Amino acid sequence: MRTIVLLLNFVFLLLSCRAGNSNEQVVKDEADAKEPVTVIRKDTLGLIVLYPQYSKVDLVCGTVPSKSDSRVILFAEAAYTGELLKEFKHFNIAGDHVSAGKRYKGYRCKRNTGAFVYYGGTFKFCHKDYSQEMDRAAANGGAAFGQEMMIYKGRLVEIARKDGNKNQFRALCNHAGRLCIVESKGVMTFGIFKKQLLNLGIMDALYLDMGAGWNHAWYRDRGKIVELHPKLHDYCTNWITFYK
Repeated sequence: MRTIVLLLNFVFLLLSCRAGNSNEQVVKDEADAKEPVTVIRKDTLGLIVLYPQYSKVDLVCGTVPSKSDSRVILFAEAAYTGELLKEFKHFNIAGDHVSAGKRYKGYRCKRNTGAFVYYGGTFKFCHKDYSQEMDRAAANGGAAFGQEMMIYKGRLVEIARKDGNKNQFRALCNHAGRLCIVESKGVMTFGIFKKQLLNLGIMDALYLDMGAGWNHAWYRDRGKIVELHPKLHDYCTNWITFYK
């Protein structure tokens, strides 16, 4: 009889624990659902499109944004890095750039035919001459960097990168007035990547540094980290960073 009673008590305790765990999961799921959406993701045309719901954009230099910094909702490598240096130097970034409202001198890079500029809560893409806009960004506490311009005002522009080049590509884009980062889901030719950006309706597109080790990026989805590519080395120098 005692054995039966003990067995029944054990079963009751087990069921109670499971119910408790279930309730905890429901509470956790409800909490996650209440977390504000910080990055909207859309997968289409063989592309991953990320729309950050940001309040601020900056070019972070020297130290990669930390996952423990809850303000950061999305980041990706921006301008090219020159040499594999153990210590960070601003001159190792391709072209002049603006970080936290200060303009720095980078190394000369002929591939930089355009730039992204952000200040006063607004952004713009520039083609060819953009030095004065960088000065404005610095004067207004903004951010800016140069890179290869791919699409400007809805049209393809001349670019050194060949259409037959195969890789997993990424670009910083203007989509109907919304700033977004677009990445190919897998390896494709550069020509197809540009075509799909146009099919998506991208008005401006600036190349972002990619390749193994240079493609490290993650975004925050309702408080959870979604890693696009892992961190493989410590040679990256700069990141376009979005804050909630």
